[in-house]
Amino acid sequence: MSKALMIQGAGSNVGKSLLVAGLCRAARKRGLSVAPFKPQNMSNNAAVTSDGGEIGRAQALQAMACGLVPHTDMNPVLLKPETDVGAQVVVQGRRLTTCKAREYSKLKPQLMTHVLESFDRLKAAYDLVMVEGAGSPAEVNLRHGDIANMGFAEAANVPVVLVGDIDRGGVIAQIVGTRAVLDPEDIERISGFLINKFRGDPSLFDDGYTLIEQQSKWPGFGVLPFFDAAYKLPAEDALDLPKRSKGQGLRVVCLRLSRIANFDDLDPLAQEPGVDLTMLSAGQAIPGDTDLVILPGSKSTRGDLAFVRAQGWDIDLAAHVRRGGAVLGICGGYQMLGMEIRDPNGIEGKAGTDKGLGLLNIETEMTDDKTLTRVTAEHEASGTSMQGYEIHIGKSEGPDRARPFASIGGIREGAVSPDGKIMGSYLHGLFSSDEFRAAFLAGLGAPSSGLGYDSTVEATLDALADHMEQHLDIEGILGLAH
Repeated sequence: MSKALMIQGAGSNVGKSLLVAGLCRAARKRGLSVAPFKPQNMSNNAAVTSDGGEIGRAQALQAMACGLVPHTDMNPVLLKPETDVGAQVVVQGRRLTTCKAREYSKLKPQLMTHVLESFDRLKAAYDLVMVEGAGSPAEVNLRHGDIANMGFAEAANVPVVLVGDIDRGGVIAQIVGTRAVLDPEDIERISGFLINKFRGDPSLFDDGYTLIEQQSKWPGFGVLPFFDAAYKLPAEDALDLPKRSKGQGLRVVCLRLSRIANFDDLDPLAQEPGVDLTMLSAGQAIPGDTDLVILPGSKSTRGDLAFVRAQGWDIDLAAHVRRGGAVLGICGGYQMLGMEIRDPNGIEGKAGTDKGLGLLNIETEMTDDKTLTRVTAEHEASGTSMQGYEIHIGKSEGPDRARPFASIGGIREGAVSPDGKIMGSYLHGLFSSDEFRAAFLAGLGAPSSGLGYDSTVEATLDALADHMEQHLDIEGILGLAH
């Protein structure tokens, strides 16, 4: 009989995604067929699925931990913030609507139906479904109509393990305080807790651990030391991005946009020892010794174009180009590099037209149709093959498209300036392809280390599972599933 178990957090960013990935890999090593599931996710870092939809990047990594290709059932509701108060609502991989936070609560009964449909399909197909909550059940003001935490756990009759993050402090209050605010029925649904991200000697927390067990009346399943290799796995939250990589050599700067999306494009570059990658924050100037500037994807292209100008980065980019520096725009960043961006129907916000950065001779028009596809492409400059995916709205055309960045089945993709210094592409995930990454870096004068990115991720997932086996009662945790 298929079983399920849910990991919820005593707060946001306590490490739920990583823990679920590790539990998925541990269960797989035990010979179980296992699938990840997150009822509702909020992230602009999405992955394209095998069935042509999109889900949160964390669920794609968890699918990898399970030995599966990503599927829309693994994350049936994805919220992609477009403004501080509004988000695009993606249901089972497809855009349903865009709405403000206050309007979203009215959608939840309808969304719960889709959530349970996806969950039931996974339960029918796998031995175990590992469920990840969103935020925290302690947000009891959101309990009515909840589809992300206890509301889902109740509807699907799934037991819960609560996770506290000791790295941010106050972990005793996190766990005990969560119990204090929950309804009795939700308290009964929690089967135990664990402590994550401990630094130092875990035995120093023995008294605190015992106090949590006594005060919460929940059994503990262990204290997990900080997993130092976590940086080798794709991060879902832009707040988790390091400000600077540990490499030395080629100076690469990525502009940290206000609505940055699919930023895991940069993970393989950050692990190259010959690349010094800096995530440039608002208010910081682009250094004069930069070799390559990357404009990443954005969930609000015109909004982030205004953000670029507000930081003075448009002026810095112009100076960088005059010095002979290279520029790569990916997806929304590619659109910004052009002459003009038109959004006549207000798809990404208020209808209108904005002047682009003028570094590529292309123009972009936003359209209702969204491109969602996994592709194999060939890099025009080097002839190397790369695996990637497209996830964007809008179509870009212009003279610089005569010099494509890549080709997909003989069809031109992206654009390159006449001198080859300014490059734009809609392809995400391109740097994960080792052969292309090595050729691209060589073109900029930086030899690749021979890093095998996918094999590194696989090995890190194995190491994560082993790390959890060493410090947690994995048998006890998995034994809770029903």
